[in-house]
Amino acid sequence: MPELPEVEMTRRRLVRWMDGRRVLRAEADETRVIPPEARARLASVKGRLRTTVRRGKHLGLFFGRTIGLYSHLGMTGKWVRRPDGEAPARYSRARLFLDDGSVLHFCDPRLFGAFIPMDQASLEARLAGLGRDPLEDGLDGPQLRAALGKTRQAIKVALMDQAKLAGLGNIHAAEALFRARLFPGRSAASLTDAELDRLARAILDSLQFGMEEQEGEEPAYLEEPGTPNRFLVYGRAGSPCVRCGNPVDSMVQAQRTTHYCPHCQPAPSPPAG
Repeated sequence: MPELPEVEMTRRRLVRWMDGRRVLRAEADETRVIPPEARARLASVKGRLRTTVRRGKHLGLFFGRTIGLYSHLGMTGKWVRRPDGEAPARYSRARLFLDDGSVLHFCDPRLFGAFIPMDQASLEARLAGLGRDPLEDGLDGPQLRAALGKTRQAIKVALMDQAKLAGLGNIHAAEALFRARLFPGRSAASLTDAELDRLARAILDSLQFGMEEQEGEEPAYLEEPGTPNRFLVYGRAGSPCVRCGNPVDSMVQAQRTTHYCPHCQPAPSPPAG
């Protein structure tokens, strides 16, 4: 499932693909990735890419003073480029046609993404409720404590709260906690300053790893057939831990499956008495 690394690498690809090019027109199929009332604004999406805005998992592309396009990858969305004359991409739901003949396809098998013409003020309003973005804003222990506040939520659940920290999902929250050797069920408020310092570094390391995994011209998601699992703990329940060799376990937190190593990430001992 796309998280901050996939969206940031998508942004970089789109900038590279549209460098020196003009968007001639945009089109979208009648699916839920574009609301019916937004279809009339598709004609305004054209021209040279002026700037991009990314916060967490949200992405905006702007082509003029006010004209723009909001893109969210949802659960399965991705952008791919097809050269002039090449067959359309599979699951293409919307497209940008460039002046060199190439086509940028927004592909989304499960239709949970978004492709919506939107001006910059509307995008900024949409992003206003998001929390700290680790890549855009930086992240250290004190900043992480400030982002989490005094919540007593389990730390894994708190990390996935987009109003607290923008961009982390199930994968990178689990990966960061494994790297930091922290039990996912710990109360966020119980973490010490040293543990928060360690977790902040682990979050940045996990995000950097995720971006390196997506450096190619076409993104590949773990859920897609044939994609190898290079994550340290996510999706490895029952397999030997890459660090200690003990079996990786899983549990459900906030309706999501959390993967962790009980040996490397031990649960705190219950209070005596």
